[in-house]
Amino acid sequence: MGLCSWIVFGLVVGVIARFIMPGQQNMGLIRTTLLGVGGSFVGGFLAALIRGGNWRTPSPAGFLGAILGAVVLLAIAETLFSKRR
Repeated sequence: MGLCSWIVFGLVVGVIARFIMPGQQNMGLIRTTLLGVGGSFVGGFLAALIRGGNWRTPSPAGFLGAILGAVVLLAIAETLFSKRR
């Protein structure tokens, strides 16, 4: 059940990150989910370090950190893989 919850959480975070980021991102469902899972790892871990809590227990700061991490990953991916010059 843990893996399924990570996938669903990653999908939700990825969709929210794509909604926040301006412009059109050419990403499918799988890439959006991977973006959300990666953002969850990056942002959730950093949020746990900042607030000094346990990274295994979910919290609103971890959720916001996951969204922020996904937005940062999306911005990095846009700059690295952008076909516009």
